[in-house]
Amino acid sequence: MVPTLGPTLGVKGHRPVVGTRDCKDLLYVLAVVNVVTGVLHANTLESPARSKAKTGKSKVRRMQEAFAAHLRHVAQLYPAGDHKRVVLIIDNAPWHRGKLIDQVLAEHRHLEFYRLPSYSPQLNVIERFWKLLRRRATHNRLFDTMADLKRSLRASLCYYQTMRGRVRSLIRSCYTRPVDQTASAGA
Repeated sequence: MVPTLGPTLGVKGHRPVVGTRDCKDLLYVLAVVNVVTGVLHANTLESPARSKAKTGKSKVRRMQEAFAAHLRHVAQLYPAGDHKRVVLIIDNAPWHRGKLIDQVLAEHRHLEFYRLPSYSPQLNVIERFWKLLRRRATHNRLFDTMADLKRSLRASLCYYQTMRGRVRSLIRSCYTRPVDQTASAGA
């Protein structure tokens, strides 16, 4: 519920102020973007500040469980009968590996991972999407409750689900290389 901060416009001579609370509750969003159609699918995971004390599970374990459920959701959206191969581009987060994840991949053999090299967020389309989503849903805003934050995120996710052209242009910008001016001049 802590707002993300970003540049904003304001009245000259008056500094914009965004409040804060001493609350460490988090809301994780797990999403997948279809690079062909631009369709977006997302799931959320609420994580109270003291959840390890309440559940007895570490953050990595809770995230693995959420990611496993997210993979099952993706497998339902893209069934093996219709899609022989579904490749998911992921980074090397600790919750992207482990027994739970291996079990899901064994259950749904058409799901495959393409792991990106370490420290290369510029190669991951979803990182660019997170930036857009944060800008639209959470920048410079203070939420009174977790429900308000969820509502804002869901509204922004719904917006991007209807704006597939915008999502496709984001994907294109991630996978196209700038044209080398010297190579094209000699042709």
